[in-house]
Amino acid sequence: MKNVGSEATLQLAVERLNSVRREIAKIIVGQDDVVESVLICLLAGGHVLLEGVPGLGKTTLLRTLARALQLKYSRIQFTPDLMPADIVGSMIIDTEGHGKTLRFQPGPIFANLVLADEINRATPKTQSALLEAMQERTVTSGTTTHELEMPFLVMATQNPIEMEGTYPLPEAQLDRFLMKILVTYPTREELHRIVERTIQREEMVPVAVLDRDDIMEVRAVCREVLVAPHVQEYAIHLVMATQPEQKEAHELSKKYIRYGSSPRGAQALVECGRVLALMRGRFHLSIEDVQHVAAAVLRHRIILNFDAHHDGQTPETILQALIKAATAQTSVA
Repeated sequence: MKNVGSEATLQLAVERLNSVRREIAKIIVGQDDVVESVLICLLAGGHVLLEGVPGLGKTTLLRTLARALQLKYSRIQFTPDLMPADIVGSMIIDTEGHGKTLRFQPGPIFANLVLADEINRATPKTQSALLEAMQERTVTSGTTTHELEMPFLVMATQNPIEMEGTYPLPEAQLDRFLMKILVTYPTREELHRIVERTIQREEMVPVAVLDRDDIMEVRAVCREVLVAPHVQEYAIHLVMATQPEQKEAHELSKKYIRYGSSPRGAQALVECGRVLALMRGRFHLSIEDVQHVAAAVLRHRIILNFDAHHDGQTPETILQALIKAATAQTSVA
């Protein structure tokens, strides 16, 4: 894919992404927003946190994506007795050959797509081992640092119902996730299609349509998406509106938000928006793109106070008001 920025390059990138979505649709019924968000995180170089009850297809989604992209996939089931070495790997004694030597045995983190299932069931020490690898893209064992192969995406899941005996992620660690996606129940029509596929005799198998090099090329094209000053200003204004101590803060922020989004929120709005713009066939970021990704990017980056919980406010209701106010202000300007 040469001549980055050309119409042909744009169309090729869009077609490649559409082919991936078609393969995923063979297995996953509905959940279009979830599929779109996971692809955005993969191309933006970030990680995604999925929250939803069991049985909604979170594991199947990442396994299908790995098959369609010919990427290495691994799954880590988080439990209270899971140790950091169970994730990143450990030194083992190699008895092959002459004498005994220490050799590093890579853990399941050494994959392109890593499913961290029920991440909040592991202890903070184990959680931090995973999150360090997510942030640095490296694993250090002794004095040796091992690079993780790109692309590298961690999709962590957590169950919002069974919170007893869990270790919720601290806010500073939540901030390392590019997006937090809420996985909802399927509709009646989607449930009919799920059951119909279940009773079919032939199981659908996704076809590999892209490989690692293709993904890295599409990533490079995403970085060429232009960001106009007024769109960048909109993203920054949205983040500042979540910070109650700022003069740009929304009234709901001053009343209900204890801590607003970090600067990573503004970076994520722009990066995720650029990928979405490319998916929509454009080489420029629009305010509508930022609005579309805003809830997923910011919902885990704001901390509500007691009054918010008392009055029945949620990150969703507050962010909807902030986005609406920011959009109205932009229209007036």
